[in-house]
Amino acid sequence: MKIPTTLKHKPVIVSENYEQVDGRYAGNTDAQGLSLGLAQWNDRGKVDISAKVWRHTGEKWSRQSEELPMHRVLDLAILICRSSLYFQDAYRLPEMYDPENPQIDRIGLQGDAMNVSVCTDNPMIGNDIKLFAQALGEDGEMIGERLSVLARVLKEMGY
Repeated sequence: MKIPTTLKHKPVIVSENYEQVDGRYAGNTDAQGLSLGLAQWNDRGKVDISAKVWRHTGEKWSRQSEELPMHRVLDLAILICRSSLYFQDAYRLPEMYDPENPQIDRIGLQGDAMNVSVCTDNPMIGNDIKLFAQALGEDGEMIGERLSVLARVLKEMGY
């Protein structure tokens, strides 16, 4: 399905077959495409680029399509990677985290740091962290494949 080019987000680079590779939802998803382009919130004289997940209801493009600034997409990738690394050893802790020290990491970004912590404000964290770890394990092959591709591309870029 062709991503629309007449809306506020202006696609420049697209993946119009995302429904075929959308993880466990492949072949049965409303996420029909991904794009990198000019952000819909651009002000006159100022251009931001963004990433967008294009959702389609089967009849029309959905208002639930998501657009994120590029740095937030990368921040999410960092959060995913750091969380995946954490859960490789979390099984060693009785509750899968230390309630006295729920902080997992502080990752330096732009002169400060992004805190990565277990959400102890969640009243169901004891159960939810186990469900999260289980789902992460079940999706390990799919996530691992994407991380391997990301690592390869980053290496090609010189990182």
